[in-house]
Amino acid sequence: MPLTQAEFNSLVEEHGATLYRISYRMIGDAQDAEDVVQETLRSAWKSRSRYKSGHSDRAWLAAILRRRVVDHWRKRKPLQLATISGDLEVGIDADDPLANDYTDEMQAALNLLHQELRETLLLVIVGELTHQEVADMLKIPLGTVLSRVCRARRHLRGFLTAEKRLRAGSVTW
Repeated sequence: MPLTQAEFNSLVEEHGATLYRISYRMIGDAQDAEDVVQETLRSAWKSRSRYKSGHSDRAWLAAILRRRVVDHWRKRKPLQLATISGDLEVGIDADDPLANDYTDEMQAALNLLHQELRETLLLVIVGELTHQEVADMLKIPLGTVLSRVCRARRHLRGFLTAEKRLRAGSVTW
């Protein structure tokens, strides 16, 4: 049975901010991220008859968002590094080795990651999806998701550490 308008509005209210954070971090531009979220919600509304209750609402919406982001990436080849005006206040677990606020440096480091690593990491960290939900969404084994998240964190740590050393003047290129 398709979602009612009220149920859909409730999903948007509950998950809209998370969808925006994922979109923003995957794309790196506030206006483009807003556009992609709007396209996502339009697609979700059109496909509401395929919605399955009992499954993760966020995973369903994130899967649609992911397709819209990929469409956006295809349209804007080659990938341009974005300049960000103003940081979003997005927190991640304190146990995370990258548990600093998402800064311009973090966005620049995310943009340096290979698309598959960035996408997987953001779906887990920002999208707050389980590793299994991401594996199902991307149609890859769970071990691949775990490996990508680990590699993405390692690369980010390296990028951010190098950036700090560069600003301190201790790295020469």
